[in-house]
Amino acid sequence: MGKLMFLPVSIGSGLLAGFIGRKAFQLIWGVIDDEEAPKAEHRDISLAKLGAALAIEGAMFALIRGLVDHGSRHAFARATGSWPGDERPEPE
Repeated sequence: MGKLMFLPVSIGSGLLAGFIGRKAFQLIWGVIDDEEAPKAEHRDISLAKLGAALAIEGAMFALIRGLVDHGSRHAFARATGSWPGDERPEPE
């Protein structure tokens, strides 16, 4: 039941993480280059620059999404007394 109650919190925190991740990537890319970050649909870009932009963007989104998700789970557990997920990783 706790996982079902956590669903709206998860959706909201995912949207928040996406917004924060986008802004963080724009700030970081602004330090790297004066132009906007290249996208796959741009025709005249170097593959190295595109690859760097995609790698940085992906790393930023994964980092921020993981931190926001973990934080929202802790807040949910404090509020309800129930952890919405597994307590530990599965052993190999």
